[in-house]
Amino acid sequence: MRLALKTATYATMHLTVAIAVAYALTRDWRVALAVGIVEPMVQTVAFNLHERVWSKVGKEKTAA
Repeated sequence: MRLALKTATYATMHLTVAIAVAYALTRDWRVALAVGIVEPMVQTVAFNLHERVWSKVGKEKTAA
């Protein structure tokens, strides 16, 4: 339960920060909302790819 709550609060914080930064840069709430919604999804995919690369690098070092 604690992990789920931590994940939910982090997601909320991430969304809020993304929207706030986008709004500060564009002064357009529609763009800010779009960035705030899309950016976390892209970040999730990027994180997954990053983890795969690091996992592969770790396996190669172990094999060497």
